[in-house]
Amino acid sequence: MPIALLLLCITLLMGSVGLLVYWSVVGWHIARTVRNLPTLRDGLNLPEALALASSSAQPSPPLPPLVCMVIPAHNERDVIVDLAQSLAAQDYPNLRVVFALDRCTDDTEALLHQTIGQDARFEIVLNDHCPEGWAGKVNAIHRGVTGSNAAATAEYLIFADADTRLDPGCVRAAVALARSRSLGFLSIMSTLTTQQWFERVVQPVAGIELMRQYPLERASASTNRRAFANGQFMLFSRSAYNAVGGHPAVRDEILEDIALSRLCQKHAITANVLLSAGMLRCRMYASWSEFTRGWKRIYTESANCKVSRLRTQAFRVRLLGCLLPLMAIGALMAGLSIHLSIGPGDPLAIATAITGGLALASMLTVLAWSYRLGGTPIRAVWAYPVGAWLVGKILRSAASDLVRGVPTRWAGRTYARPAR
Repeated sequence: MPIALLLLCITLLMGSVGLLVYWSVVGWHIARTVRNLPTLRDGLNLPEALALASSSAQPSPPLPPLVCMVIPAHNERDVIVDLAQSLAAQDYPNLRVVFALDRCTDDTEALLHQTIGQDARFEIVLNDHCPEGWAGKVNAIHRGVTGSNAAATAEYLIFADADTRLDPGCVRAAVALARSRSLGFLSIMSTLTTQQWFERVVQPVAGIELMRQYPLERASASTNRRAFANGQFMLFSRSAYNAVGGHPAVRDEILEDIALSRLCQKHAITANVLLSAGMLRCRMYASWSEFTRGWKRIYTESANCKVSRLRTQAFRVRLLGCLLPLMAIGALMAGLSIHLSIGPGDPLAIATAITGGLALASMLTVLAWSYRLGGTPIRAVWAYPVGAWLVGKILRSAASDLVRGVPTRWAGRTYARPAR
């Protein structure tokens, strides 16, 4: 074999080996997560959840623990009706819901009143300002908690985002999981919608990168936990919420969910982060511009505003999602071409083609599994390299914004985030 072809085969072979090893490890972690952690849907089959379901059919059943759900909402007219309807359909028999409307300038309040009517389970708390030193969402939640009698006496507090929609058994399953697993803190990873092109192409890659940083097994471990949470759904026991200091303890945090999770870790509170398996759905962003702005915020805060970390992540996601797959494709094609042109039996050509094929098969198989678990159409797997390139662009843009001192604008407020 000519030296040029030899070097090409070796280079492509090494890239294929790297890709094969990486996705094999990812597949192993997914298998461990599926085996060791229940989903929210699994909570419906727990004795605690089944007992609640049977008691609701009794004439005068004993009331289970009071659960109060607090939802902050800033100009959420497009999603608030769907959320309110899904909450009204909850089958948990002792639920109260507080909508904390934060400086709304649209008709969110009017739509809420039309939807909930005279349902005594619901109340609305209006917030017309945000004090200095508070993040807007955190202040709204705090106002909802302190302005509600139900929140003051609830045994469990749930904080959910306005762009979510809950299966009727969602609260019942979550409470059952928290009680059966003796959790002080439970967060649920929602199943994201896939209507827009970026939700199918870019969103799964963005989520996989975030899960690479915060694996669910590590986030749910009893020891050596990596603190993580999803603010779209967080359940606290009353004692755990009081122990961490509630939302005043994270008043200036843009990603209050991870900050609260870190406080839970500090106070040795048992925590789990679990998949919803379709019981909690969310449309995070309605447009590409909102998507890029939102994920820049998420990545910036999860990286603790460290520019070098964001740039490293951008390089990694493009290496693993774009460059190495191209090398594996090249290995398969080059190996087969050399095998056919030079003649059968060349061991390096055969090894190069086989390794490239195995690497691609491993990547596509693991991605298909991951997409199925996350509710993304499996056919979108083929667009993964495109999504990886765009996620890399978002990460690099987040690093650039920090360097240039561009403030974070979110939910009606501007936050200066110094680079580290």
